[in-house]
Amino acid sequence: MKTEQKRIITYGTFDMFHIGHLNLLKRLKSMADTVIVAVSTDAFNLEKNKKTIIPFEQRIKIVKSVKYVDMVIPEESWEQKTSDIKEYDIDIFAIGRDWEGKFDFLKDYCRVVYLERTKGISSTEIKKSLKSLLSIPQEDLRKAFDILEILRKDLQ
Repeated sequence: MKTEQKRIITYGTFDMFHIGHLNLLKRLKSMADTVIVAVSTDAFNLEKNKKTIIPFEQRIKIVKSVKYVDMVIPEESWEQKTSDIKEYDIDIFAIGRDWEGKFDFLKDYCRVVYLERTKGISSTEIKKSLKSLLSIPQEDLRKAFDILEILRKDLQ
């Protein structure tokens, strides 16, 4: 007896791919047979006032290379979710819990699941850390590296 195949879709920018992204994709694969990921285009991210570091072409290649992902499509607008669900015969729409309630209107078409994010990691936090690091004056960085070099030599 053949069991019914489940199809799941998620949407995201997937900038600065990290363990939280991998955990999400792995979890989606545990929930369905087919995982479809819509990666936000650079143009759509600009509409959302979201600045990316990694260009769309690279982000989509990274997501395509993940073994838990069966198909990757571009996300070009907010409105495409309903048509994607219909076109790809989606059973489950899944997205991070920080979006809770925002996509309940999709319940008319499929099951909607809001997933817990991986604690302690997000692209936003990584970007804040990089910005903070880059704001350190070069002279202070040189002094810190000089001290580290002295310590390294002392430990040898």
